[in-house]
Amino acid sequence: MELQHSVVIVLYPAMQRWTIHLEGGPRRVNHAAVAIGEFIYSFGGYCTGEDYETTRPMDVHVLNTVSLRWKLLPLDAPEYANIPYQRYGHTAVAFKENAYIWGGRNDKDGACKRLFAFDSTSHKWSCPVVHGNIPGARDEEIERFSNEVHALDLNRMTWTYIRTKGDAARFRDFHTATAVGSSMFIFGGRSDEGDDIFTNNEIYCNKLQCLDTNTGLWSEPKRTAYNQLMFIMESCIFFGGYNGLHNVHFRDMFCFDPITSHWSMVKMNGEGPCARRRQCCCVIDSKVFLFGGTSPVKCELNNGRNEQDLIDHSDLHVLDFEPCLKTYCKLAVLKYKLDWSCLPGILKWELSNMTTNNSIARPLNSNG
Repeated sequence: MELQHSVVIVLYPAMQRWTIHLEGGPRRVNHAAVAIGEFIYSFGGYCTGEDYETTRPMDVHVLNTVSLRWKLLPLDAPEYANIPYQRYGHTAVAFKENAYIWGGRNDKDGACKRLFAFDSTSHKWSCPVVHGNIPGARDEEIERFSNEVHALDLNRMTWTYIRTKGDAARFRDFHTATAVGSSMFIFGGRSDEGDDIFTNNEIYCNKLQCLDTNTGLWSEPKRTAYNQLMFIMESCIFFGGYNGLHNVHFRDMFCFDPITSHWSMVKMNGEGPCARRRQCCCVIDSKVFLFGGTSPVKCELNNGRNEQDLIDHSDLHVLDFEPCLKTYCKLAVLKYKLDWSCLPGILKWELSNMTTNNSIARPLNSNG
């Protein structure tokens, strides 16, 4: 499935619940985000109708995960030279107090292989000087796929090309990569019968593959017999995605336990997000914050036939894997429309945040 998003989290079986759904945040597709402390930083991305043929600085939206409020950070004009241009399809990782941005493209400047650093304390951008075997830019416009592995040592700012062993993961794009300890799990994405050459004969592989970053060895986790999971476990969670061969978007959620190699479908309580792809997911403690992405919506043509447009989302959903009694009480107050005017101020503030939409979204556009 294209652009499957995964998260690593401590999972308590049967307790997980969608608790928050708010609209009005940044309307973004193919953006990149990281969690640092109690804040989530969302960098760039695509929105139908915006101008990607003009070079302009990348925008940064910040979510306060306590108040659930989004804000757009102001740009410091003298620092434009160190700010990445607005783009989509890039990646972001958090290390200490910094977020590092690499890759991505826009319609004017094409793909980028320059590394940028964003300081979450000062909100300043910089361009670290890097050494080593620097990877080339990645861009679907060159119509080639890759299965190369490159590593960046963020302490030494040195790139290394990893010569892997074993049966390597298939050439692909739009996949997801998740770290669990010293292992990197690769899942989903779009491949091609031509391997690295784009022939328009797409393949959507459902194999999960693992790279041991200590040895460089690729492997495919072997499935084991079902085990009732009674204790806390660290798992990979996969949500949504897209299969281009069948033109189907997904909203299901699966869990992979890297210790037992067991797959299971995760049943959620509460009202979750609609089927989508190219969204972002960030984890803070026992909560997953999912926002953005694009989904199909049917529209009727003049000839009476239906086709699917794509709608870019500005929503925020919160999945709590360890909801406490206080959370259940607040949900009950909202569900049964109880009078909460007599509650303490902090509870009224929290209930207001749970029900008040943000107001920074751009007008809705669709893309056929």
